Amino acid sequence: MEIRWLEDFIALARTRHFSRAADDQHVTQPTFSRRIKLLEEEMGVTLINRQTLPLSLTPAGEEFLTLCEQVTERVRLTRDRVREINAGQQRRIMVAAPQSLLAHFLPEWLASTGWQERVQPYLRATGWVANDYFQALARAECDLAICYWPIGRCDLDIDTSACNYRVIGHERLIPVTGLDAQGAPCALLPGARHQPAAWLAYPKRGLLGSAVKAHLARLPQSTYLTAQSENLYAAGIKELVLLGYGMSWLPERNVAAELAQGTLVRAGDSRWDVPMELRLYRHQSHHHAELDGFWSELVTPRT
Repeated sequence: MEIRWLEDFIALARTRHFSRAADDQHVTQPTFSRRIKLLEEEMGVTLINRQTLPLSLTPAGEEFLTLCEQVTERVRLTRDRVREINAGQQRRIMVAAPQSLLAHFLPEWLASTGWQERVQPYLRATGWVANDYFQALARAECDLAICYWPIGRCDLDIDTSACNYRVIGHERLIPVTGLDAQGAPCALLPGARHQPAAWLAYPKRGLLGSAVKAHLARLPQSTYLTAQSENLYAAGIKELVLLGYGMSWLPERNVAAELAQGTLVRAGDSRWDVPMELRLYRHQSHHHAELDGFWSELVTPRT
């Protein structure tokens, strides 16, 4: 299977039109249509529903599109790196991180290491969940991954056995809430049995959700919360908290400005804070000179 066939399919999925996709790929429509047909024959399934206007993807086509995007992105990264090596340039290190750390931690940390010109954020990772980072490290889609990690026992279904890590910082998830029209906190811990606090939650089996759940289980005080929604991403939860829909635990760096401005307030004192490490992971089997040099400048690793 040729990589251009995958690029053809992505173009067709984007335009939903054979002629426009052929123009984007700089080929005639008959040539383009023939390549899509060959792709379907190679895969042994129908990927395009040609009976709809505009064209639509079959369920198999939707799944195949995700694979195409992953493969073509990996080929693009590999091509760029090979060209850098051929040009005698230093290879860039690709680091994956959640959007919250990309905005509030990564730039300052990289500046402190002096490697900011040689380490590049991998922006596709900003929408990933925790397992995605370790799968990407395994297939060498990125070189490093920065993750929040709970301090203390926590039930996490994440296999990190093939990776090494180094602790590069600390963070706290702190309970915060917005203010109502009268300027009073929208929700306060611990809540009450007859009036539970409105809670904007992370999924219980996700990394941050598991950390909050484990911390609450260790506290001697009962907590009365009613989940209003679940969201994987701190940024999305923060928006809902600011809108006054309840309280949640958010990384302290992410809400420092809002706490200083008074648009957010604490929903509970420090006993409710969830301590976290910031861990930098790499896969044990992947090496190149730039990555090994950077890793050796950091503190002693843990496995």
